[in-house]
Amino acid sequence: MTALAGLWSRRGEAMETAVGRMLDAQAAFGPDPAIRRTLDAATLGRRLYPLVPEDDFDRGPVLGGDGTLLLVADARIDNRDEIASALGLSVNIARTAEPQLLMAVVEQWGIAGLARVVGAFAVMLWDARRSVLTLARDPMGERPLFYHRGDGFVAASSMPRGLHAHPDIPYAPSETATADFLAILPEGEESFFAGIARVRPGHAVAIDADGIAETRLWTPARTILRLKPDDYAEGLRAELDRAVAVRLRRIQGAVGSHLSAGLDSASVAATAARLLTPEPLHAFTAVPGTSAPVPGGTIGDEGPVAARVAALHANIVHVPVQGDGRSPLRLLDRHFDLYQRPVMNPWNAMWGEAINDSARARGVSVLLTGQLGNFTLSHDGVQHLAQLFGTGRFGALATLARQLRAQGWRRRRIGAATLGPFVPPAVWTWLVDRFGHSLALEGYSALRPGAIADLDRRAAASGTDLSYRPWRDGRAMRLWGLDRVDMGSYNKGTLAGWGIDLRDPTADRRLIEWALSVPDEQYILEGKPRSLARRAFADRLPPELIGEQRRGYQAADWHIGATAALEELAAELDGIERCRPAGAVLDVERLRTLIRNWPDFPADDPRWNQLAITDRYRSMLLRGTAAGHFLRRAARSN
Repeated sequence: MTALAGLWSRRGEAMETAVGRMLDAQAAFGPDPAIRRTLDAATLGRRLYPLVPEDDFDRGPVLGGDGTLLLVADARIDNRDEIASALGLSVNIARTAEPQLLMAVVEQWGIAGLARVVGAFAVMLWDARRSVLTLARDPMGERPLFYHRGDGFVAASSMPRGLHAHPDIPYAPSETATADFLAILPEGEESFFAGIARVRPGHAVAIDADGIAETRLWTPARTILRLKPDDYAEGLRAELDRAVAVRLRRIQGAVGSHLSAGLDSASVAATAARLLTPEPLHAFTAVPGTSAPVPGGTIGDEGPVAARVAALHANIVHVPVQGDGRSPLRLLDRHFDLYQRPVMNPWNAMWGEAINDSARARGVSVLLTGQLGNFTLSHDGVQHLAQLFGTGRFGALATLARQLRAQGWRRRRIGAATLGPFVPPAVWTWLVDRFGHSLALEGYSALRPGAIADLDRRAAASGTDLSYRPWRDGRAMRLWGLDRVDMGSYNKGTLAGWGIDLRDPTADRRLIEWALSVPDEQYILEGKPRSLARRAFADRLPPELIGEQRRGYQAADWHIGATAALEELAAELDGIERCRPAGAVLDVERLRTLIRNWPDFPADDPRWNQLAITDRYRSMLLRGTAAGHFLRRAARSN
């Protein structure tokens, strides 16, 4: 990864000096010396964090277009040979750094040519002929990129702290973005800092003297594969094999992987082990420090099933990672500095940190994950029920419903998935309330009433149905979910904090496109949700996992640590209450009431898993406190 900074100024300022300050502020994300280059009214620069062999040939900003284009990039290109062949390059591609290859792409096909690139990238391109600064990111946002458009200048950098090094860019939180975060709305163009915008994943932003124009670089074609059932499984195996293989390229260090009891990380880990043999794969499983109750249909301790996966592959070094009981509140300052955004689930993040600590201790430089597996490998296909109903295929619907009943599904669940998409939002909300699970924001969000007022409009603008009815189209649901994904800040922060490059094979663009083209019925064949992954990876996973219907429940012992941290929570709320932006967003008094009324259940009491408890305490109180801490730090209030 590379820390980027760029400045286009029409004010006659010392641009190289300013860009140098912006790069120095991001030194944690790029330890190599800063290199800057100026072309007419713009200066671009970078600080390199070498990760792939071709980084040895990275000489900084690249000049092209007969001296009229200047490009700097933070990139890992996974289809280098394919790109070189399409460009007709005769040079030794192994000695061509990623920014050079990207410049060749732009010279040949323009900025739209970046849609041909598979991998992770953030690009800044200055076109001196047109006086246009273009910023672009890969479809899943694996590399971050932010910008500020000021009076007579435009500045861009990998992380907000680079922009805040410019004296004319304010340092303040965005109350709107934080409110949307607490309502779990998709992130918009605005970052979590006021006046700083993010380039959205899979988009290019062109900025000139007249304004800003945003274009989408990647839109998957709507194609439907028609194969034999066995060929679907073979195709998914081949796509994952390729996606994992291209993510093993590195300069040094060992390879690690998350390994849970779920299909996604287990499939990634098992595939990586096969490809690395005999080189070891360090596989990390988060296990609870204390036995705790879990909701029905979930697994609290994923260690035993993960161990069975590891036992099938001689080169997997299985590493169960147990939390050390620390309160995540003590980690919030570190989270702010590394990720520069609020943390969604503080107790889950603590488990992630423990895995990163263990991976670093074992010399891991690349850590594979399976975060987007729900959209690719393990899509459950449940939306096929509504598709059958909506198209009048009632015989096939009855057959699928009988098969699901045989798998243990209740009639109510089948009916909700089948009819829910066709029920008006108000009726659906009433039905959900009737059966004991309120969807009202007041039930799980720490937002003060005044901050909720405008959320309906913003939700509609982002395509969010606040009644959360089931979807009738699995492809549309996954595309909407993928549009919400932005891995960049987490990836960048993990590299800075632990020297570990997070790579997610389930986020591979080619794998996503292939998975979206598979008919939904293949994902729920014979009434077995996630059927395609179960068939595809039976060659590398144990039968216990292939047949497992439960899902992992991370941080099942959250209430134990939180009970011990009540005084810290109260003290944090004291600081939050003194912060004006936090007071504008959060209902601090309600959070205090939750602490005063903290349940006195025993640690092993299953009542900790009641929705009313997890919504109020795990979601509202803990997430609200984390968001308040972010606002307090970003406002520099105390």
